This record gives sequence, structure tokens and C-alpha cells, in this order.
Amino acid sequence: MLLDGDAWRAYFDAMEYDAWRLETLAVYTMPQEEEGIRRFLAGEPLTAAATAAWTARVRGYRETGRRIGRVHVLTRPLTDYLRYEFAHYHHNVEAGEDVRILDLTGRPNPGLPDQDFWLFDDRRTVLMDYRPDGTQAGRRIHDGDAAPYSAWKRLAIAESVPFPEYVKDHG
Repeated sequence: MLLDGDAWRAYFDAMEYDAWRLETLAVYTMPQEEEGIRRFLAGEPLTAAATAAWTARVRGYRETGRRIGRVHVLTRPLTDYLRYEFAHYHHNVEAGEDVRILDLTGRPNPGLPDQDFWLFDDRRTVLMDYRPDGTQAGRRIHDGDAAPYSAWKRLAIAESVPFPEYVKDHG
């Protein structure tokens, strides 16, 4: 089943205690971000207003006792898109999202898939599909066993560092 628009929002918001994402791409091509990226690359700071819709959702989840987090797997040097995304991450962390970085520069992948996904409550998985240029091709509910995704979540968290620690060490 494909998830889009209101159906995606309802599926996401139905989490009971936890939503977690694995991000594996160096570039995500999203038309709604084009202007923001252009301004960011021109030297304009990314303000909290630019991330307000997402951070309000994160705060809402946290206020109801639910957690939200992600691990972004990457290698250096950072792409322009990742530098832009890092500017967002500062606001996400302030809102209560557990953002972590798994830097594979000079080291092998510890066994994580090359597939972005969201895992909800360690039992519902949504696969995030992208074209080679980073354009989202769709979101699919994974009807199979969520156990491998839970194991990948634990592995990614164990191998990663919190975003504030990463940027302190890597600028």
C-alpha cells in the first residue's frame, strides 16, 4: 500500500510511543525545499520559522510522551544538501528529536541496508523509495516482519553519535 498526503500523516500520527527513521542518502531532491536550499547556499541562515511545521509536530509528540528519532548514515565531505539538512537538524534537536549521525568515512558499513525507512513502535515499517537523483518515488507499507528493521534501528543507534556531538567534532 502506498502512503501519501493525509493517509501518510494519519499513519505517522498513529504511533503509540516511537517513530524512528533511517536516512541513507547524501541528497534528497524535494521541490518544496528548492528555494530554501538556494537561500541557504547564498549565505542566508536557516531560521526556526523554516522548520516550524516539523518542530511543532515533534514537540507535540514529545508532550504526549512519544519519541521521535533518526540516524543519518553519511560519508564526508558533506554535500550541499547535507549541510542544509544539518541546519534543520539543529532545530529538530531543540524540539526534542533524537537526531544521530553515523559517519562511514573510512570505515565499512556495519550491516545497515541501503533503504530508507520509518519504523513505528518497533512493529510497523514504511519503506521510503527514492530515484537515483534523490526524488521521492513513494512510501510503501512493509507487510512483512518488522524484526529486521528493529535490529537495524538498534545497530544504527549503537554505531552513531548524537548530532550535537557530531557537529562539535566535525564542524
